[in-house]
Amino acid sequence: MALVRLEGVTKTFPGGTVAVRGIDLLAEDREFLVLVGPSGCGKSTVLRMVAGLEAPTSGTIYIGDRLVNEVAPKDRNVAMVFQSYALYPHMTVHENLAFGLKLRKLPREETRTRVDRAASLLGLSPYLDRKPRALSGGQRQRVALGRAIVREPDVFLFDEPLSNLDAALRTQTRTEISNLHRRLATTMVYVTHDQVEAMTMADRIAVMNEGALMQVARPMDLYHRPANRFVASFIGSPSMNFFEGAIEDGAFRMPGFTLPLTGRLEKARGHRGAAVLGLRPEHLTLADSADGQDVVKARALSVEPMGNEILLYVELEGGRATARLGPERMPEAGATYRMRFRGEEGHLFAMGTGASLLD
Repeated sequence: MALVRLEGVTKTFPGGTVAVRGIDLLAEDREFLVLVGPSGCGKSTVLRMVAGLEAPTSGTIYIGDRLVNEVAPKDRNVAMVFQSYALYPHMTVHENLAFGLKLRKLPREETRTRVDRAASLLGLSPYLDRKPRALSGGQRQRVALGRAIVREPDVFLFDEPLSNLDAALRTQTRTEISNLHRRLATTMVYVTHDQVEAMTMADRIAVMNEGALMQVARPMDLYHRPANRFVASFIGSPSMNFFEGAIEDGAFRMPGFTLPLTGRLEKARGHRGAAVLGLRPEHLTLADSADGQDVVKARALSVEPMGNEILLYVELEGGRATARLGPERMPEAGATYRMRFRGEEGHLFAMGTGASLLD
């Protein structure tokens, strides 16, 4: 087993495009680290540099205690699972699983043992004689996983392996990969643009944007204590609501609304001037009365009943917002309501930099 460490890693492509900007990142031994961010943020480039498929322009990459900048991909003892299954269509499942081991000239008995063990682990034993065209998408993805497992690598690298699966298969395979990590106890670095995958699978999440590392933390710490506005907006579905205003006289003020800086918001009392209030949809509720500084008038734009919850999209004086409500009361589109801001659950960010004012 091995950790993965990047120190000051930058990647600039020909033409001057900077894909990765001087990041420092550590995946601990046996950790499941997820890199998440929008398309083009540099997360796959980071993974490819760890695998040796791209060379860093500057900085150093370690796997375990070994500097691997100049080490060939085949000698890094990592296994990579791509978005594409990349199975050989003319080979059986057994032959696909064994192919890499044969190239390494492993003894036949050891190859058979490793293939049988991986097939059993992934529920592929009944399909060893089938060819890929006779498998479902989920089964093909498991073959791709098995091909990585038989190598017994120090580190598993996953590059958006579930993006070709439908919603049900994504959920099932997500669970299988998480269970696989617990059973193998191996370091895994996983790239995705899907924050649901990141939140449900990771020990820790590294959020990237425009080649830079925004924050690295455990999933619930990212959700409850985002370091900046970008992380706050990217993590969570529906996204966090943002309201522009200013901090004056110990309160956040915006059109039609004043929020005293009490409780956790007291940390922002030293700030003066323009600021942004962030509230999760579950922290906007229908008010029973019009009393209180934390109550604002809102017009319902649309209503989405989800069964166990209702998403209410509203327009208020300070902008538009999304509220996550319980199923007990069904609002009506076009109606006017009083909304209560649960400000004690809120976040405050600097208007210019987007940095959290609560750190």
